[in-house]
Amino acid sequence: MDEPETTAGGARLWAMAQALARAADAVRRGVPSRVPPLLFFTDPERTPRPWEIAATMPAGSGVVYRAFGVPEALEHGLRLRAVTRARGISLLVGLDPALADRLEADGLHLPERALSAAYALSGRRPEWILTGAAHSAEAAHAARDLDAVVLSPVFPAGGRSASRPPLGVEALGRACSGATRVIAMGGITAENGLRLMGTGASGLAAIGGLAGTGPA
Repeated sequence: MDEPETTAGGARLWAMAQALARAADAVRRGVPSRVPPLLFFTDPERTPRPWEIAATMPAGSGVVYRAFGVPEALEHGLRLRAVTRARGISLLVGLDPALADRLEADGLHLPERALSAAYALSGRRPEWILTGAAHSAEAAHAARDLDAVVLSPVFPAGGRSASRPPLGVEALGRACSGATRVIAMGGITAENGLRLMGTGASGLAAIGGLAGTGPA
């Protein structure tokens, strides 16, 4: 059976994400990031079968699996892990170190409220990629012991971020002036992603922009 092809929108986001990463690496004296430049964030409501979307993503990208405590967390996670391994995609698990261990994941993603756990995790699991959520430039600047922060929402977004006012491109640029790399998330599409060029962002993250369900 032929492998699923990357969607047209996904291919454009991937190209933009790679361009952002190259520019950010050049500013940081050519030091490459461990964080994939394009991340797909799962959501049990908006992406109930995330392994199908992961199967269309390019090698070198990443998935952040957010189970949010659903009963099928392990079952769905194992299906996702199988696909990400086959595709050469990194798998990060949201908040749950035990589930990350069960899935033999590549890392962990922390919500903003749990960023203080990054120091202990980075010492205990140095091989893990660690990312964390930030919802302001100030929070991004304050983040420590992470490979990158995921700043959101940059543009008007759907899902759980629908009630948050968009931060805008200018705030993204301020966030990127800090020590920690920044991945832009929230309403990211193949159309508006071009506006992020020159901000210093190290990549893109999306839900709807990759799932084909509208704004991320």
